Amino acid sequence: MATKSIAKPAPKTRIFIVDDHPIVREGLSLMMNRQPDLMVCGEAEEASTALQGITATSPDFLIVDISLNGPDGLDLLKSIRLRFPHLPVLILSMHDESIYAERALRAGANGYIMKQEATEKVLTAVRQILRQKIYVSDRIANRMLQHYINGSTDKPSSVAGLSDRELEVFRLIGEGHSTRKIAEELHLSVKTVESYQAHIKGKLSLKNGRELVQRAIQWSIGEGAA
Repeated sequence: MATKSIAKPAPKTRIFIVDDHPIVREGLSLMMNRQPDLMVCGEAEEASTALQGITATSPDFLIVDISLNGPDGLDLLKSIRLRFPHLPVLILSMHDESIYAERALRAGANGYIMKQEATEKVLTAVRQILRQKIYVSDRIANRMLQHYINGSTDKPSSVAGLSDRELEVFRLIGEGHSTRKIAEELHLSVKTVESYQAHIKGKLSLKNGRELVQRAIQWSIGEGAA
């Protein structure tokens, strides 16, 4: 009598999470591990340990926050693309998608979703990216289409006109970091950070350092940076 072969379950997609908030990592892990097709294989809270963890665990998918201790998620994403060019990455962040989504895609992300979205949207984003599609909100998709048709409409004096590094410095100023602290976190010299600050002031038409700090704090509060 022939014995029936038992089909093996399909392997789960192994996900690595990079976020500086332990409660966020725990929540994402619980959600992913409840899915029949997903599982979390590792996590990290900063860029340096993230790269080590990714190398050690060889995940199939990454979820990365933008706000990290030290170099931010965009810097990490650029490093990931150099070392793991085909690894799918979803950016999950508190930061305003109108400022960061297109930057993240240019840096190599496969999708961008804000943490305020419902749990189901995160799972939708992960699975859509695994089907080799890009995931962004309808709002950002329409914005990108308009940019393609009409050209960029960002005003030079807006925060959107800052480079990725300038925006990172601007964000840290808004979070109350001193020039020296920013230099330490980004592994830059104080002089280099001061140069970025000068560029930011020029692009935002700010007269002095006090106006720069005030504008950065106002933007950080309004944006809901975490």
